Amino acid sequence: MKVPFLDLAAAYSELKSEIEASILASLRSGWYIGGQDVEAFEGEFSSYTGTQHCVGVANGLDALHLALRAMDIGLGDEVIVPSNTYIATWLAVSQCGAVPVPVEPLDSTYNIDPAKIEAAITPRTRAIIPVHLYGQPADLDPILAVARKYRLRLLEDAAQAHGARYKGKRIGGHSDAVAWSFYPGKNLGALGDAGAVTTNDPEIADRIRVLHNYGSRVKYVNEVQGYNSRLDPVQAVALRVKLKYLDEWNARRVAIAAHYTERLAGTGLVLPQVPGWAEPAWHLYVVQHAKRDAVQQNLQEAGVGTLIHYPIPPHLQQAYQSLGYVAGQFPIAESMARQLLSLPMGPQLDEAGIEAVINALDASAQA
Repeated sequence: MKVPFLDLAAAYSELKSEIEASILASLRSGWYIGGQDVEAFEGEFSSYTGTQHCVGVANGLDALHLALRAMDIGLGDEVIVPSNTYIATWLAVSQCGAVPVPVEPLDSTYNIDPAKIEAAITPRTRAIIPVHLYGQPADLDPILAVARKYRLRLLEDAAQAHGARYKGKRIGGHSDAVAWSFYPGKNLGALGDAGAVTTNDPEIADRIRVLHNYGSRVKYVNEVQGYNSRLDPVQAVALRVKLKYLDEWNARRVAIAAHYTERLAGTGLVLPQVPGWAEPAWHLYVVQHAKRDAVQQNLQEAGVGTLIHYPIPPHLQQAYQSLGYVAGQFPIAESMARQLLSLPMGPQLDEAGIEAVINALDASAQA
């Protein structure tokens, strides 16, 4: 049996008639930039996340970058980031002219270790970006305490955490701003690139609205040097449809994760650990194994698709060679890059597929 890592075609098929009808209505409206569909999605996602403002943008990287710009992060500033994350978190900092300063994650949750942040703060530090990696919330309260102590901005990277909860409250408005990606493979995925920023700060929201539209709020009147990063109406209508099903689809992910956790105990895999205060969105179900590459190869031969998130830590990427980091400098992130493996996970993964994954892992992890 072939089990894909993620079946986007099956996800589309489940909502096909509703998505296609909504897109057709949008196309027939004759309004192809901005407009009521974008505004409606912004309002609905703002309501879903329990925030006062949502600004749609072109993608998740732009959401991070524009949020930092709206916070006046610029040349020479330092921004604390996780050493274990997708490189977009770092790129957004660099695009502002600022410097990413990595902090190691917790072994247990893979998220940034709040206890290590304070030691990384210097007089040039201006902000902290915790990432809710793999859909599991970072421990925000101690991070917020450090940010307040040093008067730092806090921007959450929630690209993988749609619907996740921290201490009972949905991710979206705990900090100064939260950046979202709606890349097709996300829990709330568009049919192409899309993103947004949620915030309870009207000034940040207003600045992003100006920045993402050429630096203009009135046509042909440009207040600042801005960007072209607007949420496409066709993506907005697809997201509006999918948002209605997000909690249901996340519940399916929770059930799959519970099944994995129960059945994979004792296989030699290190399974995800969830603190009592966290309700993950289970964007990914990530395991560790000392012989990860061999396990992945065995699963591939058994027809099970997997991915590695992420095989090269940002500090060892060629793109950040100029920062002068060397192998061994961030050993926890480097160890994770060697040992982590993401198993098939998605709301369309059925019982037969789950059993196939578990059976293949039961054989390969103990080999």
